[in-house]
This record gives sequence, structure tokens and C-alpha cells, in this order.
Amino acid sequence: MHGVSMEYYGPRKADSLVQYLKKFVSTDVSILISDSAISDFVEEAGTFFPIFIGFDLNETVLSNLAVKYKKRAWFSVAKDFSDEAKVLYDMEKFPALVAIHPNYKQQSIFYGPFEGEFLEDFIKQNFLPPVVPLNHETLKLLKDEKRKIVLTITADENEDQTQNLIKLLKAAASTNRDLVFGYFGLKQWEDFADKFEANEKMKLPKIIVWDGDEDYFSVIGIESLNNEDQGSQISQFLEGYRQGRTEKKTVKAPLFMGFFNSVVGIVAFFIIFIVVAMMILMVVLLIIISKDNEPVRVGSREEVDRADNSEAESSQHGPGKKED
Repeated sequence: MHGVSMEYYGPRKADSLVQYLKKFVSTDVSILISDSAISDFVEEAGTFFPIFIGFDLNETVLSNLAVKYKKRAWFSVAKDFSDEAKVLYDMEKFPALVAIHPNYKQQSIFYGPFEGEFLEDFIKQNFLPPVVPLNHETLKLLKDEKRKIVLTITADENEDQTQNLIKLLKAAASTNRDLVFGYFGLKQWEDFADKFEANEKMKLPKIIVWDGDEDYFSVIGIESLNNEDQGSQISQFLEGYRQGRTEKKTVKAPLFMGFFNSVVGIVAFFIIFIVVAMMILMVVLLIIISKDNEPVRVGSREEVDRADNSEAESSQHGPGKKED
């Protein structure tokens, strides 16, 4: 990047890799002057990065942050657009900054203030979608996240009930930006659910607050959600968490063990095991070879002299030569 080497942490599949590198050579803030330009920009941006579009927003407002976070997102401003764009992105007023997550079909809207830490906080909080579907890939995205995670474990993330619950979680996420909201289904990831003592025998959905590592918190009296009025139950859960009415627990295994549950982790584990075994075998063989090639030990001059003297004494007093 500008003559300086850097680590590459992007995707490895061909199409995604090309899209990732296009991001680096693009302009910091793209200027969009029509509805078609907006739709073309969103389509060309792909689905790997979040997209920020400022409607009726001056590009200078975003320029510094666009340079700072160029590796993390696309940035643009729409100078001219129709009322259809307002409806499409569900905006209530202008200026507005819309954060789009094409891969998750989610978005967030920020109406200001557009200066200082307020704008930067919104951008940082929206590198992830409002509600994150947890899997092996998205779990990696959370490794550098400092916010705690409101984690909801459902029976099956593909059920209609879960889809309705996600809408309620999105509403809660919009007013609790200091927390990350995530969910996954017991059916889709049973091993991970077991770390939080969630299984088929208990009542689901289960809702907890996880620190992203080894500890999580359950709110006393609200460990699971009933089917009726789940929105109110989520609000009560968050209120109880902020008031400290919680019970601290520890996951069954450290977070890094989840890595070994993945296919990549298992392969890496066996590679490391084989390499270590071969190294031990080589060391043992070297020891054996060195012993086989060890030269016959030659005694010192003193040892030879002592041996000669001992033999002489023995011959002087041997059988049949003893003096009367």
C-alpha cells in the first residue's frame, strides 16, 4: 500500500480476493449523482464489505474516516437522488448516513450529529450488521470486537419464529449500539450451543450476554424467551443486565477450542501433531546413530600406568612363586 508491505487478511476465494483488491485501489469517497449510480455502486461493491452512503452529506464529512477505515468498508455520498431512493432505504429525513450489509440484507441509518466521535462510533459499530448470524466465519469477525455480545440461541435459525425474533433483535440493536447482537440455531451448531449449556432438553430461545471469551452472563429470572411478547422480554433482559441482576458463568471450554471444532482446526491440529512426531523421531534416530558411531574410549597415560603396575604386582605374588 503506497510502497509499504502489509499483511493480507481478506478472503481467499478468487472472486472475493479480486473484489477485495479493487477496494484498495478505489477512491476513498465515491460521488454518486443519480439513482442508477447508487444502484451500480452497491452492485459493484459486492457483499464482503459494509457500504456507507451519505445522502445529502458533504464528502468532506466522511473523507478522513474513509481513509482511516478504507480496509473495512466502502464509502460514498449521494448528491442527487429521487424520492424512490428515500423509500428504498427507508429514510425519514436528510442528511442521513445509511450503512448497508448486502451479505446479511440488513442496514442501519444515522441522522447525526455528523462530527466528532458520534460519526466515528456509528461507523465502527456498523462494520458488523445490527444482528450477526453466528457461524465459524462470523465468529472470526468478532475476535477484535470489544463490545459484549447479546447472544440468542434458538432451536432452528431457519424457522419462521426465529425470523420474527431477528426483527425484534434488530429493533433492540438500534437503541443499544454499545452491544453486539448475535444469534444461531441449536440445530445448526449444537457443539457451540453446548458451551453455553443450551440443548434440546431446555427451553429455547435462550438469551445471554457473552464477553466473546470464556465468561457469559444470564439475567436472573429471564434465561429464555416465551413465545408471547418477546419484544418486551428482550427489553426486560437488557434492563436487568444493565442493572447488574446477573449471574456470571463460564463456558464449558475456552473460546480457542471452538477453532479445533472446525474442519480447518482439525486439519491444522493433525498437521502439527505429525510434525512434532517426526521431530521426536528424528531426535531419537540421531541419538541411536551417535551411540553406534561412538569411538572406542582410549585411556589416559595415568590409567595405563596404573594398569601396568597392578599387573606387575599380581605377577610377583602369583601362585607357585610365593617366597618361603
